Amino acid sequence: MNTRSIDAATLEALSTRLGPVHARQRLGIEDEKNRQVLLGRGANFLHLEHSSAVAGVIRGLLRLSGMYSRGRRNALALDVREPEFHLPRLPKAFDGFRILHLSDLHLDMSPDAVPAVIERVRALDYDLCVLTGDYRARTHGAIEDAVDGMRRLRTHLRDPVYAVLGNHDSIRMVPAFEAMGIRMLLNEAAVLQREGAALHLVGVDDAHYFRMDNIEKAVAGLPEAAPAILLSHTPEIYRQATHAGFDLFLCGHTHGGQICLPGGVPVILEARIPRRLGRGAWRHGDMQGYTSTGAGTSIVDVRFNCPGEITVHRLRAGRAPGRQ
Repeated sequence: MNTRSIDAATLEALSTRLGPVHARQRLGIEDEKNRQVLLGRGANFLHLEHSSAVAGVIRGLLRLSGMYSRGRRNALALDVREPEFHLPRLPKAFDGFRILHLSDLHLDMSPDAVPAVIERVRALDYDLCVLTGDYRARTHGAIEDAVDGMRRLRTHLRDPVYAVLGNHDSIRMVPAFEAMGIRMLLNEAAVLQREGAALHLVGVDDAHYFRMDNIEKAVAGLPEAAPAILLSHTPEIYRQATHAGFDLFLCGHTHGGQICLPGGVPVILEARIPRRLGRGAWRHGDMQGYTSTGAGTSIVDVRFNCPGEITVHRLRAGRAPGRQ
């Protein structure tokens, strides 16, 4: 796909929304991805998620071993996790604030993917919903099925909803998502207000494959030392985020490995990060982080020893008990 293959109205909307340079860069890299999908792009040299042949081999091996059906059942058995974060700079008005975090939905991966997520989220209580990327199963091609899946899910999500794009996503999704009332943060920030206090929510474009993240641009309008949460698809920019002064970093991308050895040890972790950042809560410097294992699946719709998750983060003002 190139900029001439989308209609003029969509191109104008993207250019207006993102700026013409960002729109052209994102669309141009998407076009390159369609032509060269496996090797030599983005942060990693090898991108197995781009290859349908790899998916076929894995699926075939699982069927021969009799494990495929079990893996599919595992993929639909989503955990609901409720981590708690003590943030010293969090305004007291936000003490107890709950954030529903959904990541790596891959909404068009299987017909059961969207109903499985809806079943879990509709009974949850939260103040804000954030989505950290990868709404499409494939990394290139049509977006309509993923957009339709999001439209079905969106009716079960309470406002406000903020989101960023992942390495599987097309910038062409932005107008459709924002028409549903999902505020896309693409190197941008938003302010959450409560009882006269402010908490800043910052989101960056994909930092794994497209390398379109720009923290400096995203925080340009933030007051000095303002409490802030970063949304990124991938944890790979954890060092940059720490030194930019974020309090909390929410991300996904890794799927926790998705296919793991007993004990949850990933066979492959598709990110250049320390293993401790691969799933769950972590800390780097003064910044706390959480890497979701994701609610969906990539390459093949199975999971082993690594349940998918829907996460409700609870924020607490002040330091954790016993921590200096």
